[in-house]
Amino acid sequence: MRLAVYQPDIAPNLGAMIRICACFGVPLDVIEPCGFPLSQKALKRAAMDYADRADLCRHDSWPTYLALARPPRLVLLTTRSATPLWQFRFRAGDTLLMGRESAGVPAEVQQACDASVAIPMPGGGRSLNVAVAAGIALAEALRQTA
Repeated sequence: MRLAVYQPDIAPNLGAMIRICACFGVPLDVIEPCGFPLSQKALKRAAMDYADRADLCRHDSWPTYLALARPPRLVLLTTRSATPLWQFRFRAGDTLLMGRESAGVPAEVQQACDASVAIPMPGGGRSLNVAVAAGIALAEALRQTA
């Protein structure tokens, strides 16, 4: 299981995802460019002491990510999916892909994904914070594949 984040816009959200991955023991792929300078100093500030504990791999572009990471199955988390997270069957080698906070992912990225899921929000909310959504989806995927 892996988590990938496509061109994150907000450093604290990336920091939270780094912490989630470090705590769950799941590798994180960051697909750049980011909407902020992604330096070692910025990583340490955003992820605190978890940056050193995380298995983090940076990719300079979407094509580079696809060529190097070669994810067996990409599962996009999006509010536009008709498949509820709870009904999807995860596999151990899946990569959960999170989009940008401001724009999600472009059509070419969505088309490259093998599946998409949405977190049901019966309370009527529009969307969750991307890091919160990543934690929920990752916990469910790990629960299923444990």
